[in-house]
Amino acid sequence: MGRGGGQGQTPEAPEAPGRRAEAPQGAVGAGARGGGAAEGEQRRGRIGVPGTPEGSRESDAMQTKPAPGGREEHVDHRTKAAGPATGTGTGAGTGTGADRGPGAGIGTGSGNGTGGFVFSEADEERRRGVRRMKTTATGLLMLVALVYVLTTWAEHAGAGAWAGYVRAAAEAGMVGALADWFAVTALFRRPLGLPIPHTAIIPTKKDQLGVSLGEFVGENFLSPDVVRTRLHALGIGGRLGSWLAEPAHADRVTAELATALRGALTVLRDSDVQAVVGEAITRRAETAEIAPGIGKTLERVVADGGHRRVVDLVCVKAHDWLVTHGDSVMGAVQGGAPGWTPRFVDRKVGERVYKELLRFLTEMRDMPEHPARGAVDRFLTDFAADLQSDTDTRARVERLKSEILQRGEVQDVIASAWTAIRAMIISAAEDEHSELRLRVRSSLLSLGARLATDGRLQDKVEGWIEGAVVYVVTTYRTEITSLITDTVAGWDAEHTSRKIEAHIGRDLQFIRINGTVVGALAGLLIYTVSQALGA
Repeated sequence: MGRGGGQGQTPEAPEAPGRRAEAPQGAVGAGARGGGAAEGEQRRGRIGVPGTPEGSRESDAMQTKPAPGGREEHVDHRTKAAGPATGTGTGAGTGTGADRGPGAGIGTGSGNGTGGFVFSEADEERRRGVRRMKTTATGLLMLVALVYVLTTWAEHAGAGAWAGYVRAAAEAGMVGALADWFAVTALFRRPLGLPIPHTAIIPTKKDQLGVSLGEFVGENFLSPDVVRTRLHALGIGGRLGSWLAEPAHADRVTAELATALRGALTVLRDSDVQAVVGEAITRRAETAEIAPGIGKTLERVVADGGHRRVVDLVCVKAHDWLVTHGDSVMGAVQGGAPGWTPRFVDRKVGERVYKELLRFLTEMRDMPEHPARGAVDRFLTDFAADLQSDTDTRARVERLKSEILQRGEVQDVIASAWTAIRAMIISAAEDEHSELRLRVRSSLLSLGARLATDGRLQDKVEGWIEGAVVYVVTTYRTEITSLITDTVAGWDAEHTSRKIEAHIGRDLQFIRINGTVVGALAGLLIYTVSQALGA
């Protein structure tokens, strides 16, 4: 019987002559699949008595249902039999029609317990095709059965020898049709509803089929050799290079990369990134000793004379400041003089000191070989050596570094660096003419051109891709195959059977047709040979 979200057609046995026909039965029920209790009402249609229009006669259907206290309560349902009774329901689904043997019967129904399946319009069209082919195959069975009956009657009525040949062919055709009907039906359900062993294979063996399918995919599709051979045959390196060498494709990849980068930076929270970046920079700076590196850099700068521009700048600025603030310098000298000295003496001393300082800075500014400059060179050289080798100097530099890193102003600068970098990257990613996107596009075009022509580069890229894919396959093969087995295990058995039948059922009906034809031909051949040998 068609149930729960599917439409099905089952063969119906031909009725013997004189056998009284019965109206189709239906069921009305409500319930939930998976162990829920269900209550229902059954209605049976009866054929009206002669002389009374069919369906106008009332019939009674008695139903027994549990009553409180364990007693049984009989409910009298009165209904008019108006042709085939129909059924509706929820949960497991409803349907009309009955499995009545190798004849034709059509069941329809709908339900919401599809076990993860949704029958699309294409599926419904396939199921209609299956029903048409079932009707054709069953009609052919009925035809050979009718031929068998007629030829048997004709043979007993004294017809010629031809009747025996046709009867033998029809008889063997019926046997072949019934055998193939049983084989096809046993895949999806129990023929005639009988609990025959090794039937309803798909519903009862669904989980085992899922496990076998997962193992088959894992062994034959996800093995390292198969994956590596298949990827190597594709020639991904050359094809990727030719594709990237096209400007339109390079523009597309650049735009996609910019979108992905912008999306990633937008999703990240600034506070989290700032904390991570600040901690990483601080930890790295604290663990790394900077004194030797500073010493080597300073030594190289002094050896190359790179510090002289700094000395020149200091001399110029000091000279200019002294010229501008001459009164302040002389006032400071006079203010430091003893109180017992005359004022004009203090003024003369202040002017003398100021003039000597101005002369010294002027000479140092204008004379590259001034002795003071040489003293600065020697000081920097000695300091660079101490930074690299003197333990006390290095320790003092490290303490100074730690004190600077712990200052709140420095931590704020480190944290704000991420905000500035993020804004700069997002702005560059959004601007099609930014230097970042132009460089990425140019790099992609260059990579594509090289990859399309350079065989060694192609082999290298293909090796990387093959290695990455093989690693994923070998590491996560169990998880990949479990996706198949777990998905199949979660399907509803009945709806799985209907889904598969919708896809392959039409071709299976050709097996029934072929069985009828081949059986008839085999029966005709056997009968012909037996007649020839008997003659």
